[in-house]
Amino acid sequence: MTSTTRDTIQAVKRAISAARMETYEAACKIIGEESLAALELYAWNAKVSGALMTPLQVCEVTVRNAVADALEALYGPLWPWSATFERSLPAGPMVSTLRQARDGCSSACKVIPELSFHFWQRMFTSRYDVRIWQPHLLRVFPNLDATQPVCHHRQAIYGDLEQVRKLRNRIAHHEPIFMRDLDRDFQRIVGLVRMKCDVTTSWMLGHQQALSLIRARP
Repeated sequence: MTSTTRDTIQAVKRAISAARMETYEAACKIIGEESLAALELYAWNAKVSGALMTPLQVCEVTVRNAVADALEALYGPLWPWSATFERSLPAGPMVSTLRQARDGCSSACKVIPELSFHFWQRMFTSRYDVRIWQPHLLRVFPNLDATQPVCHHRQAIYGDLEQVRKLRNRIAHHEPIFMRDLDRDFQRIVGLVRMKCDVTTSWMLGHQQALSLIRARP
């Protein structure tokens, strides 16, 4: 190893922090030596994290708009201000999240992006099966298998959103994602978009670079 390479490794470790790099060094089985392998894994992790943001954005926006569609059908175009809707939420964080999101807004379309990913995920708990999802799930997600029970689909969506949310949060906090099954994560994202729209899914797939990066892991 050249002194220039060694200097680069040491400089990057100082900037990023030795503690952070330990995760990558352990994955590369580097013990007590200087190696570019950990830096290459770190760079790949950063690149694939950035590339995943495109499909993640399409997925999140698609899902939250579909939920908002169902809520509007039940509570009207001003559903965020519906007292009936607010009472349907479990007391605590969801109510405070809704109130905070609608503060200063004059339309539902302004409230939608202010609500957290977790809020939208929580709309797929069993408490909403009868009121929201029995009448509206197959309408807002028309590509779901109509022969399967609504509760089955709703539960599967919740589970997929949980994994997508964890992935999204790790990326947002610049944490390692290389230990995850990223191929599976990618397919979850695709599946969530596809249940709404095949055309949107194809468009998203044509504008993403994540899959090739996932399969080019060093």
